[in-house]
Amino acid sequence: MSLSEFSFVVYEAIIYIALAFLFFLIGKLVYQLFHRSINVKEELVKKDNLAFSLSHVGYFVGLLIAIGSAIVGPSQGLWNDVMVISVYGGLAIVLLNISIVITDKILLSKFSVRKEIIEDQNAGTGVVEGAVSIASGLIIFGAVTGESNSLVGGIISAVVFWLLGQVALLLVGWVYNLITPYDIHEHIEKDNVAVGIGFAGAIIAMANLIKFGLMGDFESWGETLGEAGLEVVVGLLLLPVMRYITDKILLPGEKLTDEIVNQEKPNVGAAIIEAFAYIGGSVLITWCL
Repeated sequence: MSLSEFSFVVYEAIIYIALAFLFFLIGKLVYQLFHRSINVKEELVKKDNLAFSLSHVGYFVGLLIAIGSAIVGPSQGLWNDVMVISVYGGLAIVLLNISIVITDKILLSKFSVRKEIIEDQNAGTGVVEGAVSIASGLIIFGAVTGESNSLVGGIISAVVFWLLGQVALLLVGWVYNLITPYDIHEHIEKDNVAVGIGFAGAIIAMANLIKFGLMGDFESWGETLGEAGLEVVVGLLLLPVMRYITDKILLPGEKLTDEIVNQEKPNVGAAIIEAFAYIGGSVLITWCL
């Protein structure tokens, strides 16, 4: 690579990074518009609200992943890339904020998410909401990275697959609550951070599998939906399997349920291992398929 070529590569990289930070700023402003009753600065700096920090950082991680979907891959020319990043970055900001609303109103509908995060500073709720943002970013990444016939077509497919991904995440919530011998909503509301961490791991694991099913060039709706649907089925089967493996292999001699809910102080470390089992299992599956 000649010096002039290297200089141009550095120039492009600086523009992409600057554009990404611009969208972080826009994402912050849009978040505030969606959540006008929340004073972000006060929660992060004055109240030292860990629950809100977990949720808010998850939002930016999801945004970073979504923006990355437009950056990775072969360049189509600097200014064409800038346009694509701008379009998908703006779309990602809107979709991520809607994902948070879906979490509040449907996924964790048995209690007030805002009250738990802002008033009670419930870190278990915060980590779940942050995980949903990361999961949504992964789904958008999978939907956008494949080549489509046009920018409009790419936007439509991204929105459709994001929406179907939200349905899959809701399904994960139902199945996860089914395979655990306790009500996850009840214990998350009781400020059990461990339960929130385990659930967050299941959410991210499913999104990682969906991302894998969506990646690649868009050939047809039927083919892409079939691949993504297969990954959803694999993900749902993964949950009880990995929970069993965590119980019998990763935490030998102790029951996972006892560590997380049946003792005075829930074992956050055990929950982190459970979350790792789900996410690690999903990564291994994508490597092997």
